[in-house]
Amino acid sequence: MDAMTKMWVSFIGIGLMALSAVVITLARSRTKGVVRFVLSLVAFGMLIVGCFCGFISII
Repeated sequence: MDAMTKMWVSFIGIGLMALSAVVITLARSRTKGVVRFVLSLVAFGMLIVGCFCGFISII
């Protein structure tokens, strides 16, 4: 993988982690019940994918 590809993968990872923080904040402060659970699950998935992209960009 060349340097430019690693750069874009790391940007995607950073973006996903930041977006997951925003989604979990909104889910916890403005929603209740099943919607809160679904948004939290989506945010957790985005966090995992973002971390995975970060690890790939390091390798």
